[in-house]
Amino acid sequence: MLNRYPLWKYLLILIVLIVGVIYALPNLYPADPAVQISSTASGSALDQERLDRLTQALRDEGIDIKSSELNGNSALIRLEEAGQQIPARDIIDQRLGDDYTVALNLADATPDWLAALSATPMKLGLDLQGGIHFLLQVDMQAAIQQRLEANASAVRDTLREERIRYRDTTINDRTITFQFANEQERNAAREVISGQFPDFEYSTPDIQSGAALAMTFTEQAVQDLQDYAVNQNLTTIRNRVNELGVSEPLVQRQGPDRIVVELPGVQDTAAAKRIVGSTANLEFRLEARPDTPEREIETFHFRNNENRTADLMRDVIVTGDHVSSASRSFDQNNRPQVNISLDGTGGSMMNRATRSNIGRNMAVVFIEHKTRTYTVMEDGKQVEKRDTYTKRGIISLATIQSALSNRFRITGLDSSAEAADLALLLRSGSLAAPIYFAQERTIGPSLGAQNINQGIMSVVVGLLLVVLFMLARYKAFGIVANVALGLNLVLLVAAMSMLGATLTLPGIAGIVLTLGMAVDANVLIFERIREEIRAKMPVQQAIHAGFERAFTSIVDANITTLLVAVILFSIGTGPVKGFAVTLSLGILTSMFTAIMVSRALINLTIGGRPLKKIWI
Repeated sequence: MLNRYPLWKYLLILIVLIVGVIYALPNLYPADPAVQISSTASGSALDQERLDRLTQALRDEGIDIKSSELNGNSALIRLEEAGQQIPARDIIDQRLGDDYTVALNLADATPDWLAALSATPMKLGLDLQGGIHFLLQVDMQAAIQQRLEANASAVRDTLREERIRYRDTTINDRTITFQFANEQERNAAREVISGQFPDFEYSTPDIQSGAALAMTFTEQAVQDLQDYAVNQNLTTIRNRVNELGVSEPLVQRQGPDRIVVELPGVQDTAAAKRIVGSTANLEFRLEARPDTPEREIETFHFRNNENRTADLMRDVIVTGDHVSSASRSFDQNNRPQVNISLDGTGGSMMNRATRSNIGRNMAVVFIEHKTRTYTVMEDGKQVEKRDTYTKRGIISLATIQSALSNRFRITGLDSSAEAADLALLLRSGSLAAPIYFAQERTIGPSLGAQNINQGIMSVVVGLLLVVLFMLARYKAFGIVANVALGLNLVLLVAAMSMLGATLTLPGIAGIVLTLGMAVDANVLIFERIREEIRAKMPVQQAIHAGFERAFTSIVDANITTLLVAVILFSIGTGPVKGFAVTLSLGILTSMFTAIMVSRALINLTIGGRPLKKIWI
C-alpha cells in the first residue's frame, strides 16, 4: 500500500504528541501573584501566629487571599489578583518594619503530578511576566579606600620583610602616609616601595618629629581603578544572576558608575535583591597577641553575639577575592558550613601565614557594605537621603591546628540558608567596590497582562484566518492541515517549556509568523496532489506523489529560514533572540506536523480505501 506507515512510525508520532501535550499542559496553570516575606539575618523568626495576623490584616483591607504558607523563616501569601500585590506589600511592610524583606513574587501553580514529571510552564520575559528593575550605583570612593587599605597592608608586609621600622600608617583621601623614626629609614623605605608600587606619586611631607613618606594615587591609577571596579562588578553580578537561574536577564553598564539589572519572572525577588545587591566579602585575619602594638589592632564584634569581641590584626591574610570555589555542606554535628577552595596565590598566602602561626587563633571576618535611606525636610520639601556604611563581624574564630593550604572550611554560620548564600556570593566572585540601589522599580505582572492578552489575541486571530483559508481552499484536506496546525502549536509550546526558553512579545510575533509558515508545507503538498490528479494519476498515487515530490522544496525553504533564525540568535540580543528562538522551534515542529502528522492522518482516514475522487 502506497499510503500506509509502518506501525513504528505511528507509535513514534503518538509518543511525540503525548509528550507534547503533557509538557504543554503546565501553561494552563499560570503562576499565582504572591507576596514573599523573608526575615533578615538579624530579624526574628516568622511564625504561624504572625502570618495569620498579617493575612487577616490584608483581608480587612479588602485584599483577596488565595492561600498562605510558611517555610522556615520565610512566608508566601498567594493573592487572587495581580493588581493587589503592591498594596499588600505596602501593608505588610508597614506592620513588619526593617527586620523583614517584603517583595513581590509569582508562585508556581503547576499540579504536583506534572511537577513530578519535571513539567513546567514557559518562562515569560519582563514585558509579559513583570519582574524587577534595579539601577545600582558603584561607590567609587569606597573602591579607592579599599584599594588604599590593601596597598597599605602590602607595604607594611614589605617593610617588615626588609626589616625597616615604621611608626604609624594613616590614610587620608587618596594618600597613604607612613611615619618613620628618621630620614634614613624613610629613604630606605622609599627605595624599596617605589619599585613595587608604581601607581603612586611619592613625596616627603614635613612633620614635627621623625620623617614621613606619602604615597598618593595618580590620576591614571584612579581612572583605571574606577573602570576596573565597574567592569568587575558587572561580571560578578552577571555570575550571581546566572546562579539564581533567571531567564533572559539584562545586566549592563550605564554611564561611568552605574549598572542596570533587569530580572524577569524571578520566583523569589526577595532572594534576588539580597543576592544581587549584597556586597558581602570575607577577610581572614590572625588574632592579635597580647604584646601586639595598639596601632596594629582592630576590635570586632561577633555577628551572632554582639556582646562578644575579639582583637584582630589589621593586616589581612587573604580576602574572598582569592576564592575559586565555595559550596555548602554540613559538619558531623549537622551544622552548616562552607567548603572553601582558594586560587594558587591565595593558597600560598594562606599557607605562608598559617605555618608560622600554629596554635594561634585565626578569624573569618564577614564584611557587608549597606545603605541607610532616610527622609529630611529641605526648603519645605521632603528629600530622600542615602548614607552608606560598612558592617564587619566575626563569623568564626578557630585555632590553627596545622598549616592550611588552598582548601578549608568556614563554620559558625547561623543557618543553612546563610551558608548557601555565602557560598553563592563567594563562588560568583566578590565585588570590587560596594554598590547600593540608586533606583528600584518593580514591574508587576498586571502591566504585562495587557501585553499577554493582546499577544494571545494576535495568535488566535492569525490561527483563525489560516484555518478559514485552509478550509475554503482545500476542503476535507484543509481539516487535516488545521489539525496538524493545532498540534504544531501544542508541540511548539511544549518544546519551549522543556528547553526553558523565555517567551517575550517578539517571541509571540515569532509564533504568529510560525503559524502562517506552518501551512506552507501543506499548501505545497496539496497543490502538488492537485497537479497529479489533473494529470489523470490515480488518487492514492497522487497523494503519495504529492508528499514525496514536495518534500525537497519544503526542506529547502525551511532550512534557509532556519539559518536566518540561527544567525539572529547568535548575533542578536534580548528581543531579537526571543524572536529567533520561537521561529527556530516553530520551523522544526511545523515540518514534523506538516509532513509526518498530516500524512499519518490521511493514511489512517483514506489511505487504504479505493478512491476515485477526493475533496481537495
